[in-house]
Amino acid sequence: MEILDCILTEIEDVIHKVKTEELVRFASQITKDKRIFVDGEGRSGLMAKGFAMRLMHLGYTVYVVGETITPAVGTNDVFIVVSGSGESSNVLADTNKAVNKGNSVLVVTSKLNSSIANLADIVLIVPGTIKSDSVDNRGSIQLLSSLFDQSLHIVLDAICLMLSKRDQVSNEEATTNHW
Repeated sequence: MEILDCILTEIEDVIHKVKTEELVRFASQITKDKRIFVDGEGRSGLMAKGFAMRLMHLGYTVYVVGETITPAVGTNDVFIVVSGSGESSNVLADTNKAVNKGNSVLVVTSKLNSSIANLADIVLIVPGTIKSDSVDNRGSIQLLSSLFDQSLHIVLDAICLMLSKRDQVSNEEATTNHW
């Protein structure tokens, strides 16, 4: 189907622009000796929750910011932020809190020059179109931030695959942590 082919081409174009060295650097900060907090809003937040779930399957201690059982972020935790625009106000406030507590801040965004990216220790750019991109700068036939969110899901799953290989976690072992 023509529309599906177009969407797949858009995703492929974005994925090819993600820098391997950024993926490697990002993944290197995720270790089992630290608690991991994942934060995001809207559909980006849903992708972040999926990432947190997969990290749990791999044996990490991981929390989603805003959930009722999430403890307070402490000192020396890893705070992972997902925001296409890098300007989501609640996520920005959470990121400031994490920075003030002395956490390592990892940001996944499409905008390097954004408020949230400016707070990061490490930024991973997924250059998919987001809802605030102007008509002249959209680069996608899709609505709102669909291209960012779709590409984000693939990139975060790639990080999990990298971590599973590094940590030698097999599919069978990950399955034991699956509900």
